[in-house]
Amino acid sequence: MRHLFSVVFAAAILIGAYVVNFGVPARISQAIPFLNSAGSDAETADAHTTNQRARGGRTTSVVLESLAYRPYTATIEAIGNATSWRSADVLAETSGRVTEVAMKPNLSVEEGDVLVRLDDRTQELNLNLARAEMAQAKTDFDRLNQLRNNGNLTVTAVSLADFLLEQTRAEAAVGLAEVELDKRTIRAPFKGKLGLNRIEVGNLINASDIIVSIDDTETLLVEFELPERSISMLELGRAVLASTPSYAGRVFQAEITAYDSRIDSTTRTVSVEARIDNSDGLLWSGMTFAVRLLNDTEPMPSVPATALNWARHGAGIWVVEDGKARREPITVRFRRGGDVWIDTELPEGTTIVVEGAAKLREGSAVEGVGQNESARAQSTQRDTALAEDAAKAPT
Repeated sequence: MRHLFSVVFAAAILIGAYVVNFGVPARISQAIPFLNSAGSDAETADAHTTNQRARGGRTTSVVLESLAYRPYTATIEAIGNATSWRSADVLAETSGRVTEVAMKPNLSVEEGDVLVRLDDRTQELNLNLARAEMAQAKTDFDRLNQLRNNGNLTVTAVSLADFLLEQTRAEAAVGLAEVELDKRTIRAPFKGKLGLNRIEVGNLINASDIIVSIDDTETLLVEFELPERSISMLELGRAVLASTPSYAGRVFQAEITAYDSRIDSTTRTVSVEARIDNSDGLLWSGMTFAVRLLNDTEPMPSVPATALNWARHGAGIWVVEDGKARREPITVRFRRGGDVWIDTELPEGTTIVVEGAAKLREGSAVEGVGQNESARAQSTQRDTALAEDAAKAPT
């Protein structure tokens, strides 16, 4: 009995669902008078509704907006590391004991400033000896040359040439002695900031030992990778926006100074270098930067994403002409937030439906109930913010 009840109940549910979706079959409605009467009333109502639609009496309320043309700002983002425009490890050219240290960590120095002096007593003596020998060689040559000019026949051209050679050798010996003496003083190769060092007076250093590192940080190079699709944006001197977590909220202006001549076959990226002016000394070599490249297209049609509708043959928007709706097929080019840039032949200022398009059919009468100005204002503010970022320099 219980099983029979379950079967009857399930059958009743199926019959009810059928009637709701497809109505009462004609044979059954004819056999039952009140169902036939209800069906006639429904048919009459449907006919009345159809006549109303045919007369155009039904109007769909929608939100309208004028089609705007705006440029799309394409943004390419990457992460890069900063290096000094010039950097070097200062090496000792010769061995010796340190007699003077004139450097400190983070000290800014000029080109040629003394960093370290080594014991140079032996080199000073060698230079004095070489100078004395040069003076003697010059005196001998001048005396011999004077005798020859006075007609002394014992002074031959060969002997005069020998004395001239001795003088030249003595001059070269002086030059070599000066070079050896100069090696005992280690100087800054260029203007920059010194790194850490452990050199103290009395230390014995060897040739090629690293004395200190030096970085010219007035200009920094940011090295980063860009995807293959962005190569059309690469141009020497092109502006790049750079920001670093060390100075949150600040945007530093940079420009592209170099990029690789080929795309990496593994990563499908190209290496790029951009230069940042750091004359105020805020930025350090080794910092991480988030870089952005902005590229504005020509003005093109832009609509809110709510204006789009989709069908089997693609995307479209609804256009209102003389109070009637007409679907216009379009191609989506770009998206950002709630805005979409499209390809269409519609002129700027064309009235389009931005909300309520799901209720429309071809030729539907429409009535505008408001303008979608707030969303467009927000979009304009976003575009203005991007433009300000592009023009913003370090402050």
